[in-house]
Amino acid sequence: MQARRSQLDLHVDAPAAGGLPTFDYQPRTRVVFGPGRVRELGALARELGATRVLLVTDHGLAQAGHVQRSIAALHGAGLYVSVFDEVHPNPTTEHVDRGLLHAREAQIDLIVGLGGGSSMDCAKGINFLLTNGGRMEDYWGVGKATQPMLPMIAVPTTAGTGSEAQSFALIANPKTHMKMACGDPKAACRVALLDPELTVSMPAAVTAVTGIDALSHAVESYVTTRRNPVSQLFSRQAWQLLAGAFSTVLKSPAHEDARARMLLGAHLAGAAIENSMLGAAHALANPLSAHFHATHGAAIAVMLPHVVRFNAAAVARRYGDLAADAELCACDDPRAGDLLADFLKSLAEQAGLPTQLAALRIPRDMLPVLAQEAAQQWTAAFNPRPVNADDLREIYECALSH
Repeated sequence: MQARRSQLDLHVDAPAAGGLPTFDYQPRTRVVFGPGRVRELGALARELGATRVLLVTDHGLAQAGHVQRSIAALHGAGLYVSVFDEVHPNPTTEHVDRGLLHAREAQIDLIVGLGGGSSMDCAKGINFLLTNGGRMEDYWGVGKATQPMLPMIAVPTTAGTGSEAQSFALIANPKTHMKMACGDPKAACRVALLDPELTVSMPAAVTAVTGIDALSHAVESYVTTRRNPVSQLFSRQAWQLLAGAFSTVLKSPAHEDARARMLLGAHLAGAAIENSMLGAAHALANPLSAHFHATHGAAIAVMLPHVVRFNAAAVARRYGDLAADAELCACDDPRAGDLLADFLKSLAEQAGLPTQLAALRIPRDMLPVLAQEAAQQWTAAFNPRPVNADDLREIYECALSH
């Protein structure tokens, strides 16, 4: 079963009046990139006026030595460090609340988020509540923080979410597991410290799911209705870095250049999201994680190729750019959308990720519920081809066994 393609909506690719779309680009995050640069963490914190630092991370990173290296860099700059390492994947309001108690007791003046997107999101959530009070639910949406927030440095150890480039914290409700996107310009990190050496220790499974997530960010942000010339520069450069390096890191995990390309690509894709948002693939993936605890990257691996096929009539030329960059075809080839979808599916297969909903054990009778919830996801509103619950259910149907 193929999701139907409309010959409508082709106006999505048309430029706005005057030739170019209007946009408001406000860079807020300094980017420090290069192998070994985690050693500069203390100096960077000092530049931001820090004296007492909360390091937000998870237990696993201590085993890799990353927590110790970060603490050593901070201590080397004469800073007090308190560690909150109780972050779990897809952090909930409960994790944020526990971190908040830790932060208050330590009387901190700067936060470091060390780890994957979960650590960085939890750190941002703690920052919201420490500086502005209330509950995370109060900040669901955009621009609801009324008071200044503490400076934050993000140190990603995965090449996936690009959270270090974004002013949003994704925090889940502990009962429903649905994620709240809490965004505010004041929550943006002051510094993103990108050290590819920190990503070499990623287990193969983490490399796979975070890499597919980063690729999806590049693909979706390149075609959203909120895309603009700046976001598309980030998206396309991210795609070129990620599409060329992903297979290499799967085969050769210690390949330093490929790891560096993946980390920078993931960051640029995150910067693209900050300026253009995401689309239907993420809207479809979130309910799968909420109801069936599917890993976000695995859910994305299943849904993204089907969304690309669904959107192809609306943004064929844009998908042609990405297909040409991956040397799949010429940019004006009418098969570009299908070839891009096939390529994304092949990358998921190389990574050992599922490519059908059946592999995630999603029952068909749940599809109406999942589709209704996907339609309510914020990112669905920015898909280049408008979608409703019926469209999203059809895409789920396509993904069941194709």
